[in-house]
Amino acid sequence: MIKTRITEFFGVERPIIQGGLMWISRAELTSAVANAGGMGFMTALTYPDPEGLRAEIRKCRQMTQKPFGVNLTFLPTLTPPDYPGYIRVCIEEGIKFIETAGRSPDPYMAQIKSAGIKVLHKCTSVRHAVHAEKIGCDAIGIDGFEAAGHPGEDDVTTLILVPLARDSVKTPLVASGGFADGRGLVAALGLGADGINMGSRFVATKEAPVHDNVKQALIDRSERDTRLIMRTLKNTERVMANEAVAKVLEIESRPGPTQIEELVPYVAGRVGKEMLQEGQMDIGTLAAGQCMGLIRDIPTCRELLDRIMNQAEMVIKERFSQVL
Repeated sequence: MIKTRITEFFGVERPIIQGGLMWISRAELTSAVANAGGMGFMTALTYPDPEGLRAEIRKCRQMTQKPFGVNLTFLPTLTPPDYPGYIRVCIEEGIKFIETAGRSPDPYMAQIKSAGIKVLHKCTSVRHAVHAEKIGCDAIGIDGFEAAGHPGEDDVTTLILVPLARDSVKTPLVASGGFADGRGLVAALGLGADGINMGSRFVATKEAPVHDNVKQALIDRSERDTRLIMRTLKNTERVMANEAVAKVLEIESRPGPTQIEELVPYVAGRVGKEMLQEGQMDIGTLAAGQCMGLIRDIPTCRELLDRIMNQAEMVIKERFSQVL
């Protein structure tokens, strides 16, 4: 057993977190992670309205008695989702943990904290981590440049970000970006983190509600098969290389400012959802991290977490005993 401030914080057995994955972090995956001793987060914005989230929370409770939480990603948009409504449902349904990402959760902290809910905020820089701690976030996730999705604009890797964040904040710290096995867990702990967050690795599990083509693609691709898109819009996203991504990069390479309307057919959420459900791997963009090079099979969540913990303990016993 490896106990850290994160296992104590969430009341779980293993310092491994399944973060919010749009369209994927549903009851099936989140409950499987929870039952395997990790911490799972469902993604609120997967559901078009707060009542859809309520139904999924209740479904998850029927599948696990272990702790789990809800992810809220604050997006830059002209028509924001009903964030207060989603938070109200979390309060009414007795959710104890919310993972926030994207913009600062500051405007919603009073509502969240009024119910005693603890907040883990995912950051992509040390300055954002310091601010998150200042506004009352209870734990910090630090997202390195290797990560899938939006790694920020600073291009700093996990290897550097984690110890810098550890030196700058006192809250429990979760490392994210590039983690897929027990060796990564040991490395994160050595750098000063209290646990790891995995995204892409959990997509390639039996319980993840996505098409088998998606899972197989994560196995077949390597660490070299990601691309950075939307850099021209200051909204960088790391995705799996495919035909749609090549088209996006071609559009972004043209002289002059990029028009978001040209990118929508490839990056819209509905296209990504269809890609995950139908397994058509070239119609849109799929967030994927460089840890693809470490993904080699499709285990159950329990098999994956068992393997990670066993490997971590072996590394600690064998490698460190040799060094010391």
